Amino acid sequence: MINGKCQMLNKKQPWLSVIIPTYNGSKYLASTLNSVVVQQDEQIECVVIDDGSTDNTLKIVETYQDKLNIILITQARQGNWVANTNHALSVAKGKYACFLHQDDMWLQGRLQSIKNAIAFYPQASLYLHDAVFIDSHGKPLGLWQCPFGKEGLVPLKEVEERLLVQNFIAIPSPVFNRQTALKVGALDRELWYSADWDFWLKLASLGDTYYISKSLAAFRVHGDSQTIRRSSSIAEFRQQMHSVVGRYLHPKSKSEVAKVAFFSAEVNTTLAAMVHGESPNLIKLGLNFLALGPMGWRRYWQDSRIQERISARLKAKLQTQT
Repeated sequence: MINGKCQMLNKKQPWLSVIIPTYNGSKYLASTLNSVVVQQDEQIECVVIDDGSTDNTLKIVETYQDKLNIILITQARQGNWVANTNHALSVAKGKYACFLHQDDMWLQGRLQSIKNAIAFYPQASLYLHDAVFIDSHGKPLGLWQCPFGKEGLVPLKEVEERLLVQNFIAIPSPVFNRQTALKVGALDRELWYSADWDFWLKLASLGDTYYISKSLAAFRVHGDSQTIRRSSSIAEFRQQMHSVVGRYLHPKSKSEVAKVAFFSAEVNTTLAAMVHGESPNLIKLGLNFLALGPMGWRRYWQDSRIQERISARLKAKLQTQT
């Protein structure tokens, strides 16, 4: 345990462990848990690890004990969702696992689609699907698609190259083998922002990925998200982005993928700076873009999903102003 206690609210043998880190999540948590209930799958477990909530998060979780197979872990405030997630992974019992944050949701038919994919290709290192962006009220803001095209098996090299350019995987999308995740070290607890991106790259490097070309989860965009709050340290934000790219590509690599990946990291850092009212060097960024050349432009536009990410956040911002 992490200075806390673990309470088994129900007992069933799971095929899937749903890891749900929580902290003062009462605003959205009921919607999140309801999206699991409607899947109507009694052979899953929800491992909820609470980080010292001071609102009624725990009461909400307890109201679902008759609807879901819940393992509830409570602890004093730690402030590290990555460490909490890793602990929940180690406590879980399912052969497979996935993450579901307290403000995100699953869409109808997600688990059945995942089961079908596993049955079709059980050797895959990752099973993932598209998602949609939603606002604080659950209204759709646009698609968040993986850059793969048709459904099916995607070769390891293609997944790695595209994923290095940008983390196009929504947190509630992938399913993976839980023991394999633990063997590769789970998430890096030093990466508060890019831990999931690094984790997907570690798993993707182990084999092919199975892609389901349906939007089966929703990623919520709102001003209270950890992404918004923690990205205020721009220097640390940049360091984390470059750290992940540097783990899989040498910083001095002259390959097209490397150039586009490091450029993409700078774009993400620039966007974070603008969100927090800083004035980035857009001229330098523009010159770096021109230096990529036509092939680099195409790769960045295709793999970064930049249009989807910016469009969703602009819509969310406009809706809060009306």
